[in-house]
Amino acid sequence: MTVETISDTVHRLYLKDQEIILVGTAHVSQTSVEEVAAMIDENNPDRICIELDQSRMQSKSDKRSWQDMDIRKVIKEGRGFFLLANTALASFQRRMGQQTGTKPGDEILGAAKLAKERGIPLSLCDREIQTTFKRAWAKSSLWNKCKLLASLISAAFSNEEISAEELEELKKQDTLQAMMDEMAKELPTVKEVLIDERDNYLGRSIYESEGRKKIAVIGAGHTNGVIETIRKLDEGQQTPSLEELDNIPKGKPVGKIAAWVIPLLIVALIVYGIVSAGWDQGLRLFLTWIAVNCACTFIATLASLAHPLNILACTVTAPFFALNPALGVGMLGGVLEATLRKPKVKDFEGLNDDAMKFRSWYKNRILHALLVLLFSSIGSMFGTLIAFPVLISHL
Repeated sequence: MTVETISDTVHRLYLKDQEIILVGTAHVSQTSVEEVAAMIDENNPDRICIELDQSRMQSKSDKRSWQDMDIRKVIKEGRGFFLLANTALASFQRRMGQQTGTKPGDEILGAAKLAKERGIPLSLCDREIQTTFKRAWAKSSLWNKCKLLASLISAAFSNEEISAEELEELKKQDTLQAMMDEMAKELPTVKEVLIDERDNYLGRSIYESEGRKKIAVIGAGHTNGVIETIRKLDEGQQTPSLEELDNIPKGKPVGKIAAWVIPLLIVALIVYGIVSAGWDQGLRLFLTWIAVNCACTFIATLASLAHPLNILACTVTAPFFALNPALGVGMLGGVLEATLRKPKVKDFEGLNDDAMKFRSWYKNRILHALLVLLFSSIGSMFGTLIAFPVLISHL
């Protein structure tokens, strides 16, 4: 394989039986939009590949797609935290796009529009976003999961101004590589899934797409990784298959066992109190456990401004749900909130704009249900962690 560097963001790859032109973009830069259109005009490819999956393509092109979402079903299926993370990430990109006057992904949709207008076959080469989040979630420890959500949410509500020039500067490999290295230090498993795995996925998808002259529009941060993957494939080297990268890893037995450790210890402490000092002591420990967990969950759900009946339901059930990791008070809170305060059409229509303002998460009924899900989960978790040393002190 031979690589011709046309510019900082455009590389032409000459392979054994095909030619691939990689266009790296900043996703929210007007310059990127213009550059993509110019490259398609100049090269007249027989296929266009874009960094987008079917779900995101539908959500970007179909403005009513949000209205088809059943938020209660999403939460019941355990996808509430994935939706929360996805919404926060989209909010961050949308905020940057507003600052630069460009909608997130305009260059991707522009490439898709040109492909349709000119009858050029189009390939969606990215992995499904839900698969990416699920793999990142499955490979992360509890602490890293908390850090991931915290970083996404803080980024979504940050007031930091980012200029178009700064976004274009991100295209330069040294700056972007420094950011990736920092991410690898803080969240190595997330970096692996969001960057390394997607480099492999995009590279293989682009390489295996039909056509002899292809233009691939990808995020600038993936350029080097995609080039390396395509080089390996062209030379017959082994790289992960798309099936492997689409597989959701099963939870490790150690993680499942660890999830039961504290609940079992809580039960053991109460039983020990009964055996060592009688039923009165056991009852006091049990009531202490209920009081601490209820109090923390009550404070958290109150802070989320959940419906009064929802606050009551979460507070009463939290101590019992906390003793069974298979259950979750957050799921109950999210579903009940969406049931008691059913989302309206305006909530779906204003979802993207509302997600950028923290106060709007309390007003938009879809976002509010996710907020209650998050807060009630955190409240019960803290209640469990605080109750353990409190019970020991009462022995």
